[in-house]
Amino acid sequence: MKVYSEVSSNKLKTWLIMILFVVFITTIVYVFSQALGGGLSLVGFALIFSGIISFGSYYWSDKMVLSMSGAKEIKKEDNRELYNTVENLCIAGGVPTPKIYIMNDDSPNAFATGRDPKHAVVAVTTGLLNSLSKTELEGVISHELSHVKNFDTRLMAVVAILVGFIAVISDMFMRTLWFGGSRDNNRNSSAQGIFMLIGIIFAILSPIAAVLIQLAVSRKREFLADASAALLTRYPEGLASALEKIASYPRPVKHATNATAHLYISNPFKGKDKKSFFAGLFDTHPPMQERIKILRSM
Repeated sequence: MKVYSEVSSNKLKTWLIMILFVVFITTIVYVFSQALGGGLSLVGFALIFSGIISFGSYYWSDKMVLSMSGAKEIKKEDNRELYNTVENLCIAGGVPTPKIYIMNDDSPNAFATGRDPKHAVVAVTTGLLNSLSKTELEGVISHELSHVKNFDTRLMAVVAILVGFIAVISDMFMRTLWFGGSRDNNRNSSAQGIFMLIGIIFAILSPIAAVLIQLAVSRKREFLADASAALLTRYPEGLASALEKIASYPRPVKHATNATAHLYISNPFKGKDKKSFFAGLFDTHPPMQERIKILRSM
């Protein structure tokens, strides 16, 4: 069955990107430390700073996202159809029933957040509930539950922290060069000069490269969630049809921000999709037509 191969392929690609990310960060840290004469205090401080941010993000990022999106929690009696849909799919998928939130927004969209399946949240807009059929809604909810089951929300939080770490250490490297310079005047000046030049290039380009890797991971997780949703519902057409309706709606999600855009099932900034390859590198989501095509080929 093609859906199984899609799941396996996307998992492999995501791990390859993550390995690349680790190698990338290790290389940057090495070059910066060599350029500064082996001064690792920069790295140590950045690690402590990133650790504090990581701790806060791990425990409170979901609350921040829900607050920014204007989502309100509902109980079973508030919307029995939605609640039963989520509950039944959770039973089928073997995951705990998450908290369910609704955003008062005509633009059809949805997202999942939370640090693990036991602390997960699924949020949908009123526009999504009003525009989709039952099978289409099941497809969207299955996609979001797949993000939860695959620990995508935690993975993307970790990746965001790594991107932030690179930005912080690159900035600290440039500031150290500007104000303090090298800490080891006895080193071979030629070798250190080379590392200094490479370090400056890395400090300028590495934050951009880190964001590109982050977005690549995000896009791969969308493909994986689509395939996992098709596996859960055994009806890929439901999600494919839902994505068509979501993509055709012309207005953006009111409370979406650049910080939360990657969480949504579809790019919440309508009318900003680019067609060029270079612009596509900075998209948080893979092309909608490609996602639909893959689903309908399963």
